[in-house]
Amino acid sequence: MKDHYDFSGGKRGAVIPSSANKVRITIRLDSDVVSWFKEEVHRSGGGNYQTLINGCLRRHIEQQQDPLEERIRRVIREELKAAS
Repeated sequence: MKDHYDFSGGKRGAVIPSSANKVRITIRLDSDVVSWFKEEVHRSGGGNYQTLINGCLRRHIEQQQDPLEERIRRVIREELKAAS
């Protein structure tokens, strides 16, 4: 190890720049919700729990955009499957 390191040309922040598609936010979630997502990632063999949360939110948004008729059909199919 050196006795002295020169950081005068260094830059603050992440070493790997984040995607222009992503936005950094602060959000407060219940600890049991975060634990569930972390456990799911661990059970599936690894990954990022934040990516899993993002995917779940995206699917929820996409389902909300389904036409009412399609949503009703999906619910009926799910209920019929559960009843059989």
